[in-house]
Amino acid sequence: MTDTPFILRSDTGGVTTLTLNRPQARNALSIGMLLALSAELRRAATDPSVRVVVLAGAGPAFCAGHDLKEIRAENFAGAYTESLFAECTRVMLAIVTLPKPVIAQVHGVATAAGCQLVASCDLAVAADDARFATPGVNIGLFCSTPMVALSRNVGRKAAMRMLLTGDLIDAEAAIRYGLINEAAPAAELADRTAALAAKIAAKSPLTLAIGKQAFYRQAELPLADAYAYAAAVMVANLAKRDAQEGIEAFIEKRSPVWCGQ
Repeated sequence: MTDTPFILRSDTGGVTTLTLNRPQARNALSIGMLLALSAELRRAATDPSVRVVVLAGAGPAFCAGHDLKEIRAENFAGAYTESLFAECTRVMLAIVTLPKPVIAQVHGVATAAGCQLVASCDLAVAADDARFATPGVNIGLFCSTPMVALSRNVGRKAAMRMLLTGDLIDAEAAIRYGLINEAAPAAELADRTAALAAKIAAKSPLTLAIGKQAFYRQAELPLADAYAYAAAVMVANLAKRDAQEGIEAFIEKRSPVWCGQ
């Protein structure tokens, strides 16, 4: 298995799908997997052909979290675990700061750091039989890093229930909590995700980048500061050719032609 790539990439119509490819380990996030995913996200960030990124998993699960067998094999060494969680943090931040929307396509289970991946993505579509959990508490290792993304996506009571019980929740509960956007029959999951990705990919890539950055930045600001920041973003956005083209196309009742400027 050493020659098998950790991440599979496919590109269709501006949509790049990155597939976690350790199916025999339920796509557990080993150091190798995290490094490979980080590299692919860097490529996607600077590739002008990429409008939207879809994150998926090969085999029976989306992602079962960190690779506990690898952690044990490294004898729980501090140097290793520091590197592991530092790299995991880099991946999660890369997803949030990527200037293109990222959609999680979730099947099977998304647990611990796998649930963190889902929460870190901008959007998430799941199979209706998918399950989610932050079960670290069950093995004496509280899901502290998954907690960061989870608590920024779902209400505090819902997040604490997941973190303190470690229980699996189903797709319906994940929608109620705000962890995912929608659920689809498993047979329709890829098509539903592709349709959502294609719809977003048809928008101005510049506008998407401006909007995504603004969304996450304003969310961390006090209300008055958020409005001041957002107003400045609107002024700068209106100076861009794509915004002017979009407004002109709307008034003229035609489809806009984006130039990315």
